[in-house]
Amino acid sequence: MIFCVEDDSGIRDLMVYTLNASGFEAMGLEDGSALFEALRDKKPELIMLDIMLPGEDGISILKKIRSRSLTADIPVIMATAKGTEYDKVIGLDLGADDYLAKPFGMMEMVSRIKAVLRRASRKSAGTALRMGELELNENEHVVTAAGKRVQLTLKEYELLKLFMENKGRAFTRDKLLSDIWGTDYMGETRTVDVHIGTLRTKLGSCGSYIKTVRGVGYRMEENDD
Repeated sequence: MIFCVEDDSGIRDLMVYTLNASGFEAMGLEDGSALFEALRDKKPELIMLDIMLPGEDGISILKKIRSRSLTADIPVIMATAKGTEYDKVIGLDLGADDYLAKPFGMMEMVSRIKAVLRRASRKSAGTALRMGELELNENEHVVTAAGKRVQLTLKEYELLKLFMENKGRAFTRDKLLSDIWGTDYMGETRTVDVHIGTLRTKLGSCGSYIKTVRGVGYRMEENDD
């Protein structure tokens, strides 16, 4: 899935149409709010992000994408107005993978997207997170605990990935709500406790790796022998 964030409906529809016709699955989004709403449900392969957007601009959105552990590794191609060298430099400094100067051709867009995805694929090849008898394979989106495959919901998977990428780090419930459910989520910290409980149960003996930090929240570490 490729997210195309563009406020001009004509351009946005053309981008989505071209990508679908080129064998990709694409979704058009009109602004940052729509993007972060979509990110709660699905992690895209790549984001096409216009800099000039109503409300929050693309530079600010890119900062948020790169600051969140669950979205930090998503490839982003920025669309900039022709001749805005400053925006290009800032975008690349903040972690954009490439940029396209408007107006750009649809076939050029497809070519750039394929190139960025190839680089991202090589970078992530063989990525697996391990702790004791627990393994999370990011490429296959598979979790195994004590040699058995475990079926997790999206939020459970994202929680586990966050913990395994930050072994030993204590997370508050508010921080977990922000990282996993998004900064605009209006739920309660009890939501975190419920998901942690079901995650521990599904992981079986490996569920004990998730420790409760009294007065703080949770962290993940291997059990002492």
